[in-house]
Amino acid sequence: MNRDRWTILCLAYIIGLLSTSAFDYPNPHPSWQQWTIAIAGLVLLTFIAALFLPRWWRECPRGKFWLAAALVTILGAVYLQLRTPQPSHDDISGLLNGRSQPATVSGIVLSETRLTANANRYKIWLNVQFFETQGKKTKVSGKLYVTLPKKIENQLYPNQIAIIRGILYQPRSPANPGAFNFKAYLAKEGAFAGLKGGEISYKTKEPVFGWWMLRRRVVEVFKRGLGDSEGLLVSSMVLGQKAVDLPPNLRNLFVKTGLAHVLAASGFQVSLLLGVVLRLTCYRPPKQQITIGISVLIFYGGLTGLQPSILRAILMGIGVLIGIACQRKIRPLGALLLVGTLLLLVNPQWIWDLGFQLSFLATFGLVATMPAFTQRLDWLPSILADAIALPSAASLWTLPLLIYVFYGFCFYVIPNNILLSPLLFLISLGGMASAAVALILPEVGSAIVSLLYLPTHILIKIVEFLANLPLTSLAVGKISLSILVLIYSLMILIWLTQWWQRRWWWVGLAMVALVAMPAIYRNLTLVQVTVLAAKPDPVVVIQDRAKVTVINSGDAETVKYTLLPFLAHQGINQVNSLIAFDTKTLADGSNLNPYVRVLDTFSLEGNPSSSWQQLTEGKSLVLGSTRISVLNSQPPLLQLQIQNQHWLWASYAAKASFSQHLSVSPQVLLSSDKGAMRQFQPKVAIANASYVSSQTRQQLQRQGTQLYWTGTDGGVQWTPKTGFRVISAFDEPATL
Repeated sequence: MNRDRWTILCLAYIIGLLSTSAFDYPNPHPSWQQWTIAIAGLVLLTFIAALFLPRWWRECPRGKFWLAAALVTILGAVYLQLRTPQPSHDDISGLLNGRSQPATVSGIVLSETRLTANANRYKIWLNVQFFETQGKKTKVSGKLYVTLPKKIENQLYPNQIAIIRGILYQPRSPANPGAFNFKAYLAKEGAFAGLKGGEISYKTKEPVFGWWMLRRRVVEVFKRGLGDSEGLLVSSMVLGQKAVDLPPNLRNLFVKTGLAHVLAASGFQVSLLLGVVLRLTCYRPPKQQITIGISVLIFYGGLTGLQPSILRAILMGIGVLIGIACQRKIRPLGALLLVGTLLLLVNPQWIWDLGFQLSFLATFGLVATMPAFTQRLDWLPSILADAIALPSAASLWTLPLLIYVFYGFCFYVIPNNILLSPLLFLISLGGMASAAVALILPEVGSAIVSLLYLPTHILIKIVEFLANLPLTSLAVGKISLSILVLIYSLMILIWLTQWWQRRWWWVGLAMVALVAMPAIYRNLTLVQVTVLAAKPDPVVVIQDRAKVTVINSGDAETVKYTLLPFLAHQGINQVNSLIAFDTKTLADGSNLNPYVRVLDTFSLEGNPSSSWQQLTEGKSLVLGSTRISVLNSQPPLLQLQIQNQHWLWASYAAKASFSQHLSVSPQVLLSSDKGAMRQFQPKVAIANASYVSSQTRQQLQRQGTQLYWTGTDGGVQWTPKTGFRVISAFDEPATL
C-alpha cells in the first residue's frame, strides 16, 4: 500500500474519532438514533470524497479502497466509544443514589497535589479501595476526584495510601451557559464522583522514586533562586503548567494576552532541547547522536509528566533523529499525521483533549504555512522573519478553535507573541539548562537560574501592561460547529490551491464575517432576559438590543465562574448598567472590569462615590425598552418592565410590604418565598432555591403558575418570541 492510501486511512480514522461529537461525548450510552446519524454521516462523507477527489487529484485511489476507508471511519467511532470510561458495577459513584453524604474513603493516591482553579484548596486523584459510612465498610473501586484543605501541602505523594473523611458527591452538569462542565471533565478522566475532604490520615513510608520527586526538586530550586512568582513562572515554562501550581492571577495574565501556550510544555521546548542536543553532538557518530537525543527527549518527557502535546513533539523529534541517522529527509506533514494517529491509537480520548488539539494545529500551521509567511518576509533579516513567521503561522491555525472553545480571543495575540519571542527563547533555554544542573547540584542550579530573574521580571511586567490594553480580551459569543468546520475548510483550500491563495484576502474577510456578524446582529436585535442560577441570590442579565443590564453580579466566585462565562458565551464586551444590592456585592462586581467594560454602576445601599451611584427607593432606571424601578432597597424589591412583561424581584424579608408598593400585578415573580407566590399568583414563578416543597409545587400547579426551579432546572431564559425555557442543557464544545 502506497503512502497516499496510508494518509487517507489515517485521516479516516481521525474523522471517525471526531464523529463522536454526535454523541455529545463523553456519553457512555449513546442512543441508536445517534449511532445512525454518525454512521450515515461518515458513509456520506466517504462517498463524497470518493466521487469528487479524483476530479482534482489524478493519483487518487479508486474503487473498493473507499469501502475500506468508510469502514475505518466507523471503526474509529466504535473504538473511541469502547474506550470511553464507564463506571464499573462496584464503582463508588453507585453508592450515592444522586445524593451527597458524609463518608470515609481509603485508597491509593494517583497524582501530586495541585491547587484547584480558585486556589483555595488542593486536589488529587485517588484510586478508591474502601468506602465507609455509618460504621459500615464496603469494598469499592473507581477513580475519585478529591479536594483537600491547604494544610496538606507536600504531605501527599503518588502511591501513598490515604484515608480521607469528607462529603462524597456526584458532579452535576453546568447550570448556566458557558460554565465549565465539571461532570464531563471528570467523566473523561474516568471519575464519576467527588469528595470534599476535611480530615486526612495516611500511612507514612519512605517514598519510592518517581518523576514527581525530580519535578518537585526543580521547582524548589527555581523558587529559591528566583522567588515565588518568577520561580513558578520559569518552572511552568520548562515543566508545563500541569506540573506546577502557578498563581491564578499570573496564569490569567498570560491567558488574557494570548500567551497561554507559554505555560504549557510543548513543541517549542522540545525543539529547543533537540537543537541543543544536535549542536552538542554534531561531531559524534550518527548512532551516538540518536542514542543521546532519544534518551534526552524521553527523560524530558518523563519530567514533564508525558502530556499529550509533549508526546507528540517527542515522537516528532525522534523521527527527526532517525532521519538524520539514516540520512533521509523526513516529510514533516506525513510524520505529524503518523505521530498523531499513533497517539490516538494508544489513547483515542486525546482527540477531545484541548492541549492535544492545539499542539497538533500549531505544528500543522508551522509546517504548512510558515514557509509562505517567511517568503513574504524575505526582505527582512532571516532571524527577524522567522521570529514573525513562527508565531503568526501557529496562531493562525489555533485561533478558530480557541474562539469556538472560549467564545473569544486576544485581539493582539500575534503581535504579543512576536514581541515576546526573544524573551521567551532566552528564559526557556536558560530554564532548561538550570533544571539539568539542579537535578545534580541544586545549589549550583539555584545560582544559575537566579541570572534569569531580570528577564523573567521584565516578561511579567510587559504581560501586565499588555493585559491592560483596550480590546485585549474580545468576546464574540458561541459559534456553531458548522462554522468552525467551514472556517478550517476554507483555510485548507487556501493552503492547497493557487486559485484560493490568490484570493486569500477576500476569503480571510469572509471568515472574519462568519465569526463577527452573528455576534453583531445578535447584540443589535436581541431582547432577552436570563436568570442565572447562583447562590444565595440569582444573577439577572437583561439584553435589550445593544444595551445590557446586570442585576446582582454576585460574589467574586459567582462573577468568575457564572457571570463572566455567560457574558463571553453571549459575545458581550460591555455592560451599560450594573446594579448591586450592597457594597459587598458592588466590590465583588468590580472583578468584571478587566474583561468587560462597565459604563455605570449602581448600588441599593451605601454612600455614592465617584465610581458608582446610589439607587434609592422610588427611583427608576431606563435602558431601551427596559425600566427598572426600586420599590424597596433593603431588603431588595425591584419591579422590572421589559416590553410588555412585568417582573417582580422580591426577597424573603420584603414580603410584608409587597402589595403597598405595586401598581401592577407581576406576570413573572422572581422569588423563593412561597407566600409571595400564593399572593400574586403570577403566570411564571422562578425560584432560586435548592429545594421547593412538594406542597408548594402542587399549589402553584393548581393556580396555573408555571414554576422554574433553578436548583433542578438551572438557568432560565425569556425572549418575546420563544417565551421561557431552561438553558442549563445548552450544547457546549466537547473540548476541555
